[in-house]
Amino acid sequence: INLRHFKYLSLSCGGRSEEERFYMTCRAAYLSVFRSSLVNMTSKDQLCSVLQQAGRNPSQKALDKYWPPGTKKLNFDDFCEILKKEKTAEPDQLMRIFKKFDTNCDGYISHDELSRILTSSGEKMSPKEVDEVFSLADVNKDGKLDYAEFCRLLESTVEQCQTAALEKLEADAKLKRQNFGNQLDNSPQSLESQPELPASEIQPRTEPETTQRKDSRSSSRPSSARSRRSPLSTAITMGSGSTKSGRLAEPKSLQDWHHTLMRGCFYLEEDGTIVSLQYRLIIPETTSIYLTIRPLNLSPIPDKPSPWMCVDTALYVVTGNETKEDSNLVCFTELRDKERFLWRGELSAGSYLLLPFTTGCRLMKRTRKTATKTAQLVNRTQSGELELTKEFKAALSDIFEVIDLDGSGLLSLEEYNFFEQRTSGEKCDEDAWAICKENFDTRKNELTRQGFLELNLMEANDREGDPRDLWLTLEAMGYNRKHAELMFYCEDVKATLQAVHLDSGIKMLNSAVQRSITSKAEARSLKGHENVLVYTYKGESRISSVIANKSNQKVTVHINNEQSKNCVSSRGMSVFAVEVPPRTKMVCQHVMALNEQQEWTYSCVETIIPSL
Repeated sequence: INLRHFKYLSLSCGGRSEEERFYMTCRAAYLSVFRSSLVNMTSKDQLCSVLQQAGRNPSQKALDKYWPPGTKKLNFDDFCEILKKEKTAEPDQLMRIFKKFDTNCDGYISHDELSRILTSSGEKMSPKEVDEVFSLADVNKDGKLDYAEFCRLLESTVEQCQTAALEKLEADAKLKRQNFGNQLDNSPQSLESQPELPASEIQPRTEPETTQRKDSRSSSRPSSARSRRSPLSTAITMGSGSTKSGRLAEPKSLQDWHHTLMRGCFYLEEDGTIVSLQYRLIIPETTSIYLTIRPLNLSPIPDKPSPWMCVDTALYVVTGNETKEDSNLVCFTELRDKERFLWRGELSAGSYLLLPFTTGCRLMKRTRKTATKTAQLVNRTQSGELELTKEFKAALSDIFEVIDLDGSGLLSLEEYNFFEQRTSGEKCDEDAWAICKENFDTRKNELTRQGFLELNLMEANDREGDPRDLWLTLEAMGYNRKHAELMFYCEDVKATLQAVHLDSGIKMLNSAVQRSITSKAEARSLKGHENVLVYTYKGESRISSVIANKSNQKVTVHINNEQSKNCVSSRGMSVFAVEVPPRTKMVCQHVMALNEQQEWTYSCVETIIPSL
């Protein structure tokens, strides 16, 4: 336990949505440490302080993950993303931990007991730090920690934190206008009653009353705030059931083309990053290409597809070395036919990288629900031997399908090593693989599905039935993931397609996504800020935007999607801020329909937040 983290904050704001309450919690915590939400965090200690103010109890390991080596600063937007991932500290959780160390079960922990625990386990403290903690925790000054009384003291401190944070938010109206306009002053009811912003440049303003509505909305802000802000509004309406493209028909002789199938997986990490395998494509001579990517259905029930089939996919083709960030975008699967995304064209002879992509809109939306029941992974038979449960076998079978990249029904050493890299961070060498082939079911020197199950049963036996390591395997491979399948057709020649990397190339993919948006969309500058451009791309099923800052100073752009309908953003929030460094382009967000069977409207207002 980390007893240095005593204070936490959980704002309760009647009448507000869950998203608004979270947003207020972020701001209240941030402004408890900094004078403005425009001020950057410049150290790991500052990040820890702000997380504590928001009721989180981050471990040193978590802080190291959020602040990796080389990090110089994080901004308010980064803090909001981190806060989504950190669980709130609960007083009853602390009580349960105290009771575990109360060996006498008398409701007290002595100084010596506390010192022994805190200096020898977990994130070890120095004796001096333990003394400081005990001086605060020994509320009765009797040399013992009455931990029930101490937890009650924590709860009263929470109420004081809540009151102080709310008073600070409500009293500092000037700061709210400066940083985020009047968004927090409006109730959800008033926001719903306000008219939508006009679709500047994209949707013609044909009704005379549109201009009046815009003026009426703008006049609700003080004139000083209007003069310092520079809004740009975009509205796009997408039709219902837009899941089919008729512009790209399959080649009539496609069945005669050389083709290669590859499988893969998107993994949603704890920090929100989405990673996937990269593939190296080598084409011996110029040829026509037909490329598709789609979710991989693993459901054995024909009328009940896998739940991730609605998650979007795309494939970006770039030239360049996978170890370098610089690359050139060649093409991407822009067109759509149901769950498939397609590209057809001609590629010259050479080497290419194929980078799978998902916006994360629906992937993150689905994984926010947590399991309420822990499944049993292993059982003991009547003879006392361990066996895998039916549920665990089914999960392992799904994992086998995903790491069987070429769909052959067998695992090569290369395929198995992607599994090892993902679950343990290590790779299996030739000697260890030879042992696997001697002890488990193989065919053609490759591991069968049965052999894969036998290997996992051996691991369960090695740990005498302790399921914790088995759960780590499932958490790394079986949760927070979405399976994909790509098909590559060459008309005249046989190309080589091979998986090469799992966790590198994120910057290369981001660069490719940026270029795909800026090459297809028209740039519009924010009024009064000609060097700050917004590119808005409308695809078959998503809308994406990029902010380009051509100035020599960083800019902070406030994004408001509140007037959008039937939409979900890759940011996970409808109101947020993006800090764009000088001479830099940054993907702002991807937006998709919540329900594709209904019409959906993207309505976004981008506003420059003035510097202090």
